[in-house]
Amino acid sequence: MKNVTITVEDATLEWVRIEAARRNTSVSRLVGEMLTDKMQHDDAYARAQRDWVADTSSFSSGGKVYPVRDLNIG
Repeated sequence: MKNVTITVEDATLEWVRIEAARRNTSVSRLVGEMLTDKMQHDDAYARAQRDWVADTSSFSSGGKVYPVRDLNIG
């Protein structure tokens, strides 16, 4: 585990101190958990996006003809 120094606005620091106290934890642990959650969320989103792009079945009509759009609008 590594230590880091961060710079935050006064209002942000006040909020995180209150939030850490409410959760009965330290500011350091709370910020570390928030960063871990963010990393896991972003990784899961990136994996889901890669899986969706790789799934070419969603781009197939299954041999059916696509409907023709009516170009005479309005």
